[in-house]
Amino acid sequence: MNSSLPCFLLAAGRGERMRPLTDSLPKPLLTIQNKSLLAWHLEAISKTEIQNVVINHAWLGEKIEESLGNGHHFGLNIQYSPEITALETAGGIRKALPLLTPDDYFLVMNGDVFSPNLPIAKILEIVSRLRSKPNRPLAYLLMVPNPAQHPEGDFFLKDSVVSNHGSAEAEKLTFSGIGIYHKDLFKDLEIDVPAKLAPLLRVAMEQNKVFGEKYIGPWHDVGTPQRLQELNVAYE
Repeated sequence: MNSSLPCFLLAAGRGERMRPLTDSLPKPLLTIQNKSLLAWHLEAISKTEIQNVVINHAWLGEKIEESLGNGHHFGLNIQYSPEITALETAGGIRKALPLLTPDDYFLVMNGDVFSPNLPIAKILEIVSRLRSKPNRPLAYLLMVPNPAQHPEGDFFLKDSVVSNHGSAEAEKLTFSGIGIYHKDLFKDLEIDVPAKLAPLLRVAMEQNKVFGEKYIGPWHDVGTPQRLQELNVAYE
């Protein structure tokens, strides 16, 4: 079994809310302190045992490949999973699985979130716990406090279990776009067919196979030009 988990970076979105900035540049190549969002991720990943990274792309994807190349200057091996039209999160993951070749689990991160100092090495330590559970979990999600633009949150978290249903003492939080998944979560999907991630997660939640934790470190959904500008100021 590989000691090094593969990592998938989602970078195929059109970035409509970021226009006009994304008319000539893919959203994950937008910069904070002259470093692209993808480069921030890759630099953090390079400090862990991860070696192999796959990045999907659709809109202006050739610019992502031109910018990052084979990843060797990050100390990583980058492969690309091009999509003619964006396949949504789960569809993009399904298409990339033959490149990722996970034994079981792999790390996935949204390419358009900004989370400096993300403790990726600590997140990877969770995998051994997942493997030790008799009922192999299908997902482990990093949840964050609900941001101003998403006050209603996504899922409930209680005692490390993520659920679609509220219960006493469960906290409703926002999914960060960062998670560890088992390849079996996507086994019933067809290749090159768009598919959303949330419905798959909800089915797995009903089987008690989704776990997670609350992360209170810096995390930002770079969703608008104003937010990008604010982050550039905040991290000067």
